[in-house]
Amino acid sequence: MVVLAAGMGSRYGGLKQIDPVGPGGEAVLDYSVFDARRTGFGKVVFVIRRDIEEAFRNAVGRRFESQIDVRYVFQHLEDIPDGFSVPPGRQKPWGTGQALLRAAPEVTEPLAAINADDFYGVESFRVMSEFLTHPEPVASEPPMYSMVGFHLNTTLSEHGTVARGLGKTDCKGFLSSIEELTAIEKTPQGARNKEPAGSYRELTGNEIVSMNFWGFTPSIFPQLQNLFIEFLQKHQDNPKSEFYIPVAVNTLIQRGHARVKVLPTAAAWFGVTYREDRPLVIENIRKLTSLGFYPEKLWQNR
Repeated sequence: MVVLAAGMGSRYGGLKQIDPVGPGGEAVLDYSVFDARRTGFGKVVFVIRRDIEEAFRNAVGRRFESQIDVRYVFQHLEDIPDGFSVPPGRQKPWGTGQALLRAAPEVTEPLAAINADDFYGVESFRVMSEFLTHPEPVASEPPMYSMVGFHLNTTLSEHGTVARGLGKTDCKGFLSSIEELTAIEKTPQGARNKEPAGSYRELTGNEIVSMNFWGFTPSIFPQLQNLFIEFLQKHQDNPKSEFYIPVAVNTLIQRGHARVKVLPTAAAWFGVTYREDRPLVIENIRKLTSLGFYPEKLWQNR
């Protein structure tokens, strides 16, 4: 499993990847690793920034390094293909697509890729594990990937806009397209996204969205590398442009280079996009713990 944990946390106002929310001081990603481990995943690769390595290892990684194979890789702004350069004024790395590429040297088997700050629930890990270990029989080309699908209205924040990959599926449950929307807000009628031109797109809230819980085989890495080069050719000089996984996946689908099965889940999602989301996350974890879904201290005596 690859955990994307290199985000800057600009909307949250701090390192939400390591902020404690569990009764034993656990971060959200502790629960992801716990759920991944008990559904059959045997290795976790953290994609982090070099400047948070010590804090990340001390606050999170060392809690379960004896429980699961743990690897670390680093996302840097300067990690771009030969022939390209970082434009003046750019401060952030190039997005989730670049982050996933950094894990390539550590991954030789089918993988799940997740965000560090999203609570996906054990059922989401179970359906992904089953897919990766017992995929539906299909031809080897194009490669088959997967995405855990959530309903939009269960993934919104009360405290500001969120970014989501808006998916459309065909009659067989495969993605026909996925579109990255970066400014979705909750409304009394459902939701709406502020478009780049300033207008609003109305949404019902029942749409299937990606929370960046993907299932891939290692074939994704050369595909991503080629798409990253295309991205830089078009957007290198834009200091705010980002290479998103959903955009890359959509390109592969439209070109016929991948099929992506949507894996529905009834699991409860919650996350910490904004600091104001934190009390609700703490309360939800407390409820799940009291119901026996998780021990009071995840890694005690394990």
